[in-house]
Amino acid sequence: MKFLPSLLIFGLLFLQYIHGFEFVIDGEWEEDMSSDLEQHERHKRAILTSEEQTDFQIVSGDDITIKSYRIESHVTSRFAHTTVRSHVVNSGAKAQTIGFNVQIPKRAFISNFTMNVNGIIFKGSVKEKSVAQNLYNRAKARGKAASILRANSQDMETFQTEVYVPPGSNIEFELNYQEMMQRKMGFYEHQLYLQPGRLVPHFQVDVYIFEPNGISKVETTHTLDSHFAELIKVSTTDDKAHIVFKPSLQQQRKCSNCTDSAIDGVLNVIYDVKRDNNGELQVSDGYFVQFFAPTNLSPLPKNIVFVIDVSGSMWGVKMKQTVEAMQAILDDLTTDDHFSVIDFNHNVRCWNEDLVSGSRLQVGNAKKYIQDIKPNGGTNINEALMRAVQILVRASNQGLIDPRSVSMIILVSDGDPTVGETKLSTIQKNVKRVMKEDFSLFSLGIGFDVDYDFLERIAMENRGIAQRIYANHNAADQLRAFYSQVSAPLLRRITIQFPEDSVSDVTQNQFDKFFSGSELVVAGKVLPSDTNTLTSFTTASAARLDLTLETETDTTELDQRLANLHHSFPGFARQLWAYITIKQLIAERAMASTAAKKRKITQKILSLAVDHQFVTPLTALLVESEDESERLLADSPKDAKHGCCPGGGVNPVPLVYHHPPWVQMSTPAPPSQFSKGPEEWALPQKVNLVDNDPHFIIHLPRHNVDVCFNIDSKPGHILNLLSDSGTGVVVNGQLIGSKKLYKNKVSTYFGTISVYSQPEGVSVTASTDNITISDERNSHVFSWDATADITQDGVRIHIMKKSNVTITINGNIQITVLLHRIWKKHPVNVDFLGIYMPTNNQYSPLVHGLIGQFSREPDVNVYDVREGVDPLKKEATMEVKGNQLQVTRGWQKDYRTEKKHGSIVYCWFVHSSGKGFIDGHYTDYIVPHLNSFLQMN
Repeated sequence: MKFLPSLLIFGLLFLQYIHGFEFVIDGEWEEDMSSDLEQHERHKRAILTSEEQTDFQIVSGDDITIKSYRIESHVTSRFAHTTVRSHVVNSGAKAQTIGFNVQIPKRAFISNFTMNVNGIIFKGSVKEKSVAQNLYNRAKARGKAASILRANSQDMETFQTEVYVPPGSNIEFELNYQEMMQRKMGFYEHQLYLQPGRLVPHFQVDVYIFEPNGISKVETTHTLDSHFAELIKVSTTDDKAHIVFKPSLQQQRKCSNCTDSAIDGVLNVIYDVKRDNNGELQVSDGYFVQFFAPTNLSPLPKNIVFVIDVSGSMWGVKMKQTVEAMQAILDDLTTDDHFSVIDFNHNVRCWNEDLVSGSRLQVGNAKKYIQDIKPNGGTNINEALMRAVQILVRASNQGLIDPRSVSMIILVSDGDPTVGETKLSTIQKNVKRVMKEDFSLFSLGIGFDVDYDFLERIAMENRGIAQRIYANHNAADQLRAFYSQVSAPLLRRITIQFPEDSVSDVTQNQFDKFFSGSELVVAGKVLPSDTNTLTSFTTASAARLDLTLETETDTTELDQRLANLHHSFPGFARQLWAYITIKQLIAERAMASTAAKKRKITQKILSLAVDHQFVTPLTALLVESEDESERLLADSPKDAKHGCCPGGGVNPVPLVYHHPPWVQMSTPAPPSQFSKGPEEWALPQKVNLVDNDPHFIIHLPRHNVDVCFNIDSKPGHILNLLSDSGTGVVVNGQLIGSKKLYKNKVSTYFGTISVYSQPEGVSVTASTDNITISDERNSHVFSWDATADITQDGVRIHIMKKSNVTITINGNIQITVLLHRIWKKHPVNVDFLGIYMPTNNQYSPLVHGLIGQFSREPDVNVYDVREGVDPLKKEATMEVKGNQLQVTRGWQKDYRTEKKHGSIVYCWFVHSSGKGFIDGHYTDYIVPHLNSFLQMN
């Protein structure tokens, strides 16, 4: 907590029922630091560790009541607009300081912050940093400002505000931030940090996703307690998804009588989209966005030189984790790949002076070499990188490198250079001078005692990227995760172009490489045209292929769709273009060779950031009361590499960089049912089924025999197929009749199937027209014409377009309903449904029903097989349940694999509606309602 430095200010603000703000600026107002200060900061970085932790709460203070806390994200075409709101009351007997704290992803831009304190409204606006600072200083001189903190930690930024209020005060906070979802490892991940620190009567998280081309999967992971999993509800359609987490007050408690909240962790929403190899081109509000992420391409061969820091500072957990990661990374190499290993301290050693094949023998030798490394000495980064480039250049000059392969250097270091060339700018120039255009440099900085800014510059300048690795127990996982992002290059030299005079202000459209699981994004403005069509052309080199791909889109269609969507973000394209442009300009500014170029780029960033209201390293968020007398200032914090820094006349605050245990690193999506293909959903190996008019086929696994029977009931009757009062699951089917008599008989079919899960209160009713999902308060109708995944409580519904719907309850009971469409003008037949239930469904001992009763397999003995009246159908005697039945050998149809004609299933047919094989009479299974449980006498 930070309090007002002056009692006078403290008293003035108390009288006005509000405590003003000041953001402690974790960054620099000046362009450059002196060399002495740089050395001082290196020392500070060296003593910071990622293991330091502090408790974190969304709202802090004593004797306060959090009336509500809501997070709402609208993700449209990979661009997320997130709003965090909290309503807090000072319920204590005295005035106090109340804090509002939010953790947001580092890659996000804050776009606004507002507050309502006892009716005094504070509104935010983004301004050029110097302008905001001047306005803020005026308020500070009048005692109308105080202090708060923004700081960086592992892969998030902490936004913390404080306000001093008298008892009974009401405070409403609202923070807005925006970010582009980056595709890594084949999916997008939206992280929300949930740590209320106390019980909240109205706690709710909503994430709305809209992807115009469709969503291929949506799932959630979390670091919350396991019992919260069933409270995270996911509903999806073909192009939309809604994730809601709304635990009740009782559900939030750590125990039934506890007053502490059990909510403490991260909620991750993971999704991917349906995509075309040609790319996805979208146009909205005069801006275009081209997404490009092709699949089904063979990986390009790799040439990698691993450069590993083995100086004394790597001793201990850093070296252990690096060695562990390298063992797995080297195992990933194939015989088409070539590699070598360099380790360096004050000296530089090469495991092999030349690139060698990634054969099992060479990999084994390299792993043994790395295992025997003992860290000691200084850090000679310059010479190590020069030797790495020499290895690649020599192999290239000797014609040993496939011209379609990808050559890269991966540097792993935990410190600044201390031996040889130590001037960072000189090292940067040296590396750029010797690197060939076909080579890339990837930099991994371990811990905080490394100048990450330097590593980032040399990587970006040489067609690579940098990443900080946090030196803790999962550092090996972080190293492997990074490598997995660059381990499968699919394309080289990608260019995305547009016809002349069709677009302007285009972001980077030439890319050196494309890696599997990632995505390339290009955005820009659409120029006025006589047509409603925009076309893009993508060229790239793949393994043994040169590609030219064309993508076309209607420039008006998406805006029409967005206008009809309640939870979309209509301004996504404009903001996404600005977001990408500013990020690229910031990177370009960091590498500017002259002060004039830097100033020019700075002006571009300022103009865009103010116009699009983004808090960047060059802008600040000024938050003002309506009369402009009281002000807050939010600056964008610098990265943890700078430790703590002075800023703008504000007293420096020592920052502690935390690695909370609940932070989840970017790792591959955990295996789940979302990764299953439609055939896996629809085709369990053995099933009990009802299809046609209606034919029951019961599979008896222990006897490996199928028994069939028909039910000759009346249209309108509801038959119970499964009734399990133990699990609370019931499946009923309502019969419909054929259009007219056929052979003096009205055939009956199932026209409606209802699956009801009583504990969750969720009912899924499939008819030949649609699928309806209902609970106690809501009813949602889904068409057969769209693919959808819906999760509600413990019930998951998977709709395959015009084919089937699979309902899975708590992961262990699955029911698939097949849709049979009949020619509309057919004189007799009607559309109907088939039902398929895997024999390995897990029911309770109380299960019953026409199908459910056979989860307890009866003893069956078929004997005296003989010729029947029909020579194709043998007859036999069946002993079952104390009855001797005359049965006929016949066949029925399973329509899961062959929808039109069906697959033949041979079975013994029991006559008279299954009499003697089923318990009681078939009329015992007629129930009054679609959600009725069976009442057996």
